[in-house]
Amino acid sequence: MKVLKLKNLVKVYNDSEIQVKAVDGVDLEFEKGEFAAIVGPSGSGKTTLLNLIGGLDSATSGEILIEGTDISSLSSSRLIDFRLRNIGFVFQAYNLIPVLTARENVEFIMELQGRPRDDRRRRALELLSAVGLEERADSRPSKMSGGQQQRVAVARALASKPKFVLADEPTANLDSTSTATLLDIMEKLNKEENITFIFSTHDQRVVNKARRVITIEDGHVVSDIRK
Repeated sequence: MKVLKLKNLVKVYNDSEIQVKAVDGVDLEFEKGEFAAIVGPSGSGKTTLLNLIGGLDSATSGEILIEGTDISSLSSSRLIDFRLRNIGFVFQAYNLIPVLTARENVEFIMELQGRPRDDRRRRALELLSAVGLEERADSRPSKMSGGQQQRVAVARALASKPKFVLADEPTANLDSTSTATLLDIMEKLNKEENITFIFSTHDQRVVNKARRVITIEDGHVVSDIRK
């Protein structure tokens, strides 16, 4: 089943009198359950592409279809709601709320969705258990290692039962042990629960785990390899 389709996607940035095509005519399709990495040199357009897919930035032209819904045609308020219910995010900087515990951070997305308190708590504890952090449910981010914080971020990304998870350089701030643990957890969730993961990364360890590697240069897809 196609979970995501990009049609002739273009993103142009205007810098003074210079136009830069960060994404230039990208056509891609993703099936449910993929474990894909988008790679390329700095400035190639991979993070811009991820931001467009996630609705964090708007395309200059083209279509982004998520199970048939063109998010580029949605109003700002509808896009926010759609993103909340359909897309999970894992960021390089974790982006956890420092005053909340691990459980509360995972619950926060579900609270925004209006889900009942008991359901939120049960789902949060299930997800923290899945990423090996059930015993740290009441810890705040400042009391956790970088690897543990990123695992909380993965649990939070899955809380809304999204169509797919976008992970932008998720291992950039992690040591090799934490990276291996995080990738093993995401791969396990991908295989056992058929959760789609799309990474933007420079990390060869992520590339080695991915079952599909899409290479971007100067805003163009130059190769798309399934292993």
